[in-house]
Amino acid sequence: MSETLKISAFSPSTAVAANAEEEATSQQLALTIARAAEDRKGGDIVLLRVSGVSYLADYFAIITGFSKVQVRAIAQVIQEQVAQEWQRQPLRVEGQAEGSWVLADYGDVIVHIMMPQEREFYNLEAFWGHAEQIDFAASNPVGE
Repeated sequence: MSETLKISAFSPSTAVAANAEEEATSQQLALTIARAAEDRKGGDIVLLRVSGVSYLADYFAIITGFSKVQVRAIAQVIQEQVAQEWQRQPLRVEGQAEGSWVLADYGDVIVHIMMPQEREFYNLEAFWGHAEQIDFAASNPVGE
């Protein structure tokens, strides 16, 4: 019996292009999340590109809310904005009832909305300090 060798159109350069496109899409989703958080007066918004240092996600969005009500409101507006612009729901949301730290997992972007005490204690920016920090302000020109 002879086996037929199937040749695929998939090549390493195709994989690189697909990864670059995925990365750009993930970054745009992270920026949508940051803008939504900013609209609800979320503080100290940090976007970390963790794709190079972790398999968990491509980006982390870390946001401070200054009350439990605000933390929940930020989480809600993010979910609404992502659903509207991206037609996506989070894979899971945790901490909404407590309101001191809400985590929303969109697969390629993980959102952390925290009260100042939790943010300071867990210090995710330092823990993921080897990840590239995206300058949200530069990506969000005035007037948009």
